[in-house]
Amino acid sequence: MEMITPYLSAFSTVIGLTFFVGIVWWAWSPSRKKANQESAELPFDLPDEFSKDKS
Repeated sequence: MEMITPYLSAFSTVIGLTFFVGIVWWAWSPSRKKANQESAELPFDLPDEFSKDKS
């Protein structure tokens, strides 16, 4: 088992890096631009909590 441990460690590192790069690629892909823009605007679309016009 001692001989396979470094290979398992390296394999899990490669798999983790592959998933990370895949997620970053997906998040920054041009097809996600509209969804990212909508998400960026969400905090500004919330109603004001301390509005003077409260009834």
